[in-house]
Amino acid sequence: MLALAGCATRLPQVDRERLASEAIPASAHSTLGRIALESQPAPDQSGFRLMPLGTFSLDARLQLARRAEVSLDVQYYNIEADATGRYFLRALRDAAQRGVRVRLLVDDLYTGGHDSLFLGLAAYPNVQVRLFNPFCCAREKGQLTRFLASTGDWSRLDHRMHNKMFIADGAMAIIGGRNVANEYYLRGATDNFVDVDAFTTGAVLPAMQALFDRYWNSLAVYPLTSIASSSLALEALQNQFETATGPATTAAPTALPPNDVLGYAPIADDLDAGRLGLNWGQAYVFADHPDKPFDGVAGGELMETSVTYNVLEAVAKAKQEVVASSPYFVPGPKGMAFLKSLRERSVKVTVLTNSLSSTDEPAVHVGYSRYREDMLKMGVDLYELSPSKVSNNKHPFLFGKSLGRLHAKLFVIDRRTSFIGSMNLDPRSATINTEFGAVIDSPEVARELIRIIDIDRLQSAYRLRLAPNGNGLQWLGFQDDSEMVLDTEPDASLKLRLKAWLLGPLVPEELL
Repeated sequence: MLALAGCATRLPQVDRERLASEAIPASAHSTLGRIALESQPAPDQSGFRLMPLGTFSLDARLQLARRAEVSLDVQYYNIEADATGRYFLRALRDAAQRGVRVRLLVDDLYTGGHDSLFLGLAAYPNVQVRLFNPFCCAREKGQLTRFLASTGDWSRLDHRMHNKMFIADGAMAIIGGRNVANEYYLRGATDNFVDVDAFTTGAVLPAMQALFDRYWNSLAVYPLTSIASSSLALEALQNQFETATGPATTAAPTALPPNDVLGYAPIADDLDAGRLGLNWGQAYVFADHPDKPFDGVAGGELMETSVTYNVLEAVAKAKQEVVASSPYFVPGPKGMAFLKSLRERSVKVTVLTNSLSSTDEPAVHVGYSRYREDMLKMGVDLYELSPSKVSNNKHPFLFGKSLGRLHAKLFVIDRRTSFIGSMNLDPRSATINTEFGAVIDSPEVARELIRIIDIDRLQSAYRLRLAPNGNGLQWLGFQDDSEMVLDTEPDASLKLRLKAWLLGPLVPEELL
């Protein structure tokens, strides 16, 4: 923790022993606890329901917030101050007003300019808000300005908490890749993310609570009120929060369709019936230690406790097939050696990632593009999401005419073992940020994940191949049942391709 100690003159001293708290275990005395217990087939089993449709995923969080009776432990990398973020925070406030203990932990990277909103939430009884690795300066400014105002702190502030977790009454949870913002729940006007979450309950919940506590009480986390302040009294902060999140300024989500792409009805139907219809199996969860990003070195050796290490350990056991979805995919030399070892054992490897035109991080795409030809030569099947194909996808969870961007972080190993979580296949996830995920032993979950990935891979993506003349790449797809072969990055303008070309020599791969 030397990086944190180096800025001790700027960050406040905190009585951590006094502020420490622990998760409240699930109990049959709460409604959610009783439903979870009565639904669980055996004590060692965990249940999962995948949620590829953003509207269902948001509704599941809101349903848990509305039905919680004891506690809500909520951990996110990003909670925007848009309509989705404000509505979500109001649901937490409503739970607190019913007497539910709310602990909200947010990474501080994207909170710039929004202190008043979070201070308003923290002004209510039963609510605690904490920040991971906070900025000390220019708090009401945007991300770039805050970095510029913290020049002596860059090495510390580059490390972020990328975890996503939502736990209600210690009994039910939502995990996966989604943050809290319009574009994760099909509410973005121009951009929306293709993503997957999982509703879960059962044996993994106590471990998830312990992981949350480890972060909540860690040295990198500070109470919001020790970092941000307001001249307003508590009542005025509450009134300001009421105005910002009330119905006059914050629209409610739209009504849900009867079923999602997997045929599931909204989770509220199960909760109303008092019985959960889930896929059950053995599972375990893990998260990077909250000190990991400060102890490690960008691009350095993987720690055996890291999420990336644990995921690769599971993938290394593959005997026949690995299917992966990763929006940011930069294998690097070590990753290439790992892929080569799989292919040398005749393990089929299929990867779905973003194209240049669909990514929201062009610099990361530059890092990935350096390895495309070599991966194809070793027999890795590569697919890149196409925004035009996403908008024309006729499947039930189509994105309309908005720009679809891949954000799902998924692995399926031998069609039996699955990973779902926050980890990307890039150096930042490996050594700079903290991550969270679950490994699930369930053929049923694996089958559904393959189905979800295939909808994008076969209907909304181009397959890459080496050009027949051995010089460069080609992108293969279908339009109106006719095969298309493209020799340039699909859907990417000349300006975007030029930007990627210019970024090439400037991108430090270990920081991607």
